[in-house]
Amino acid sequence: MSQRIRVGVIFGGKSGEHEVSILSGQSILKALDPEKYIAVPIGITRRGEWVVGAEAAQVLQEAAQIQLGGPPEPSSIDAGADRDAAVGQPGAGPHAVPASQPGETALTLVPPALVESFDVVIPVLHGPNGEDGTIQGMLELFDIPYVGAGVLASAVGMDKVFMKKLFASAGLPQAAYTFYTRKTWESDPEAVLADVEAKLGYPCFVKPANMGSSVGISKAKNRTGLTAAFKLAAKYDRKIIVEEGLNVREVEVAVLGNDEPKASVPGEIVPSNEFYDYNAKYVTGDSALIIPAPLPPDVTEEVRRLAVEAYRAVDCTGLARMDFFVERETDRVLVNEINTMPGFTRFSMYPKLWEATGVSYAELIDQLIQLAIERHRETRRRTFDL
Repeated sequence: MSQRIRVGVIFGGKSGEHEVSILSGQSILKALDPEKYIAVPIGITRRGEWVVGAEAAQVLQEAAQIQLGGPPEPSSIDAGADRDAAVGQPGAGPHAVPASQPGETALTLVPPALVESFDVVIPVLHGPNGEDGTIQGMLELFDIPYVGAGVLASAVGMDKVFMKKLFASAGLPQAAYTFYTRKTWESDPEAVLADVEAKLGYPCFVKPANMGSSVGISKAKNRTGLTAAFKLAAKYDRKIIVEEGLNVREVEVAVLGNDEPKASVPGEIVPSNEFYDYNAKYVTGDSALIIPAPLPPDVTEEVRRLAVEAYRAVDCTGLARMDFFVERETDRVLVNEINTMPGFTRFSMYPKLWEATGVSYAELIDQLIQLAIERHRETRRRTFDL
């Protein structure tokens, strides 16, 4: 048997999507074939601490019982950090991550462990401080192959404002939008409210620019609702984006690949709530996922084509889930956003779309690992000689 690949799975993170990331990490760890891989869980607490050691088994067992009761408020993001700490693989062996010692921190422990212990890393972190190019930059510095988009694509994919600007420059169709900084909102909320009403009207959607899993998103139908929506979004980010509300179907496509990306069959989300918010995704569990989406053949081909175009527009690699709006009356397709590290449980939309396209969950992880290694080899072709 050939030498097994040492895979580090990073999950948790200092983000409002901490719990979702833990569930994604747990699913991947269970699916990694022990005959092919040495799988090592590595976690990041809510406070941003990297914890490795004997608590690993306990944390993974607790992860199976996590109930996603809603994202934490920013004011309480430090609460329960020890309980939520995800950790590295205990045990002996030449590639085992060393147990943490009193006084050791991320700066003294984790980077050396990463450099010495892994052939490839899967940073299954959702949201800020993980999906936004920060972890990707660290892994680049340590010359470690990793699954997913690079620094630039990750950063752009996380920031909805810059994402939309790039999509516009590529000529991709989008809904109308505008954006504001938190300081602008807090300095003169009446002017901001009037500006939104003049540019977009009601209904409209208010979102933190750098967040995922529908955290902090609200649908505003009047000025009172718009005010509350701004206050909520401002808790999660310094930039707030507002999009026009349209009568649309929500369609998603999974994209896989590096220089030659491929698109899955599309899927449609029929949310249990008025829109596909955090509760509809993770709490109530009764939103319908229709795969393949019941779209006319020409619309199906259009969303798949646009999915690949948008993927290339931000120079994405590895994987991404593309989200679309399809207007009900006209079937006009609008690009909504790209998610460069989508939810990755067995029941998440991204793996389910590929399963419907003919790629199993385990096969999908195998391909992502090979794409990471391929991209790393390509990156190493750069020369620094003058």
